[in-house]
Amino acid sequence: MTLGVDVRETGVVSAVVDDSGRVTARSAADVSGDIGSAVGAAVERLSPKATALSSLGIAMPNVDPTAASRLIESLTSRRARALSRKVVIGSGTAAAVGESWVGAAKGVDDVVYFGVERHATAGVIRAGRAVTGAHGREPVVGWLALNPVEREDYRKSGCLDAEVAAAGIVRRLIWRVKAGDRSRVQDAVGGDLTAITYDLVLEGARSGDGVSISVMRDTAKYLGMAAANLVVMADPTMLVLGGIMASAGDLLLEPIVWELGRRLPGAMMDALKIAPATAGADAVVIGAARYAGLVNATES
Repeated sequence: MTLGVDVRETGVVSAVVDDSGRVTARSAADVSGDIGSAVGAAVERLSPKATALSSLGIAMPNVDPTAASRLIESLTSRRARALSRKVVIGSGTAAAVGESWVGAAKGVDDVVYFGVERHATAGVIRAGRAVTGAHGREPVVGWLALNPVEREDYRKSGCLDAEVAAAGIVRRLIWRVKAGDRSRVQDAVGGDLTAITYDLVLEGARSGDGVSISVMRDTAKYLGMAAANLVVMADPTMLVLGGIMASAGDLLLEPIVWELGRRLPGAMMDALKIAPATAGADAVVIGAARYAGLVNATES
């Protein structure tokens, strides 16, 4: 069995994953101080019965090799230090590994995973192995430049992230309202634009609010463009769409596929399989554990 950890902005989730990809134990901890302490706390909170662990995989966004090494060195948890192998990978890469092991791409050797929630993430599986890049960084898809206009938020988080992550979707609707468009969403929050959330935008689009529908269509356009760029570079057998593209597939999947068809060569589009992610929130932690176990087996 291996141990996987998913470092999120809202906290850390750890899980024991067996050889079939099933989570047998899990725990969580808040990130109130440094990440190393939070990871250690989540690991220590696992059931004492979670024994016979061989390796630890930690998934986190925006992987930096130096920061990854420091994170591993900072682990003071008794249980974490006892493990023979500890590795850090990107959240998107972990999700790609998880989906190709037990999710939508199970059994597929060449996969591109593309997901969006708080941030845009991506991962590439080629010939059954995760592609992590020369410096251990995953595809930093949030920085894809899809708009020639220069904006301050693009410089902070990347063009794609600023446009399609949850905060970017909310920001775009607020801009439309400030420009004079009338939306039911602003009525739902009593005119307090700071109270608008991504879920309210989704609810508005599903209930027929014109501004919300337009915002989600623009979001789908950016998502389709980004997905097309990933597919052109990796030439995968399957494209797996996760995060809001799976949970809000009723609003996003069809226009994303349409956008892909507009931007990919016909033969490439015809050969591509497209599927929403199915491993859910556990994809990252399962993939992190799987990746660590595979690295451990290779080096043994």
